Amino acid sequence: MLALRQLVDERRLGEITDIEVRIVDRQPWEQWSFLAGAPRLEVLYHSIHYLDAIRWLAGEPGGVHCLALPHPALGELSDTRSSIILDYGDRIRCSLMLNHVHRQDATHRPSFFKIEGIAGAALATLGVNLEYPTGSPDSLEVALDGGAWEKVPMRGSWFTEAFEGPMSNLQRFVGGEDAALVSPVDDAIRTMALVEACYLSSEGGSTPVPGVR
Repeated sequence: MLALRQLVDERRLGEITDIEVRIVDRQPWEQWSFLAGAPRLEVLYHSIHYLDAIRWLAGEPGGVHCLALPHPALGELSDTRSSIILDYGDRIRCSLMLNHVHRQDATHRPSFFKIEGIAGAALATLGVNLEYPTGSPDSLEVALDGGAWEKVPMRGSWFTEAFEGPMSNLQRFVGGEDAALVSPVDDAIRTMALVEACYLSSEGGSTPVPGVR
């Protein structure tokens, strides 16, 4: 995420036009017994992190369309699958497609975070989702100025090293070394508001298809 933010800040991708998150995996929800019976699950406990990252990279969306669904084979769990569209007007197409109950083997399990712009694109593979909790290594590939895809050397992974940056920043902020927090409370509340909007959208239902005579 730090590398993606650097690409955006340096305008290496140009104006952002497309953000896509796609996860198809078998998340072992049963490992966390407290989730059984929780009224909200997938967006609140998982995709909140993607929503937070998208806000950090692209700014605040104007609205959201969401459908969060349970799975018939997991009766004790609420939403374990969701489709989310963040509304950035005609500036950015932003979608998240998430299915955590894929029962087949890993042959067709995508787990990526992709950003496209006028001048280039970047694709981050989040390996931990592919076989939790070990997973495969994360990777970042970029294609700039019409060139071929190239891998960017990286250290760490989405989980658990993603905590390293914010916690290091917090300690430096307390020690007076950093002037500001990268993830202050008022920013976290905005992410929670976006999560709430997702569930309100999901509960609101879809637009009926007009009748045809």
